[in-house]
Amino acid sequence: MLICMHTTSVRIDVATHLELKRLAAELHTTVGNAVTLAVRALSQDRMGVELAEELRENEVAWLDAELG
Repeated sequence: MLICMHTTSVRIDVATHLELKRLAAELHTTVGNAVTLAVRALSQDRMGVELAEELRENEVAWLDAELG
């Protein structure tokens, strides 16, 4: 069974494309999958930054609320 993915094009400079191709080869994957992995890593990194931030006042209040 053939599965068709919806795709789109993204314009990047030649140096970035060469780096993507190098990374994809190093990871034994496609350029498209290397982009997917990069986006996921960036999202996870951003999530880590957000989780490391101080809790806001309303978040502390919610965590300290009584359950009952």
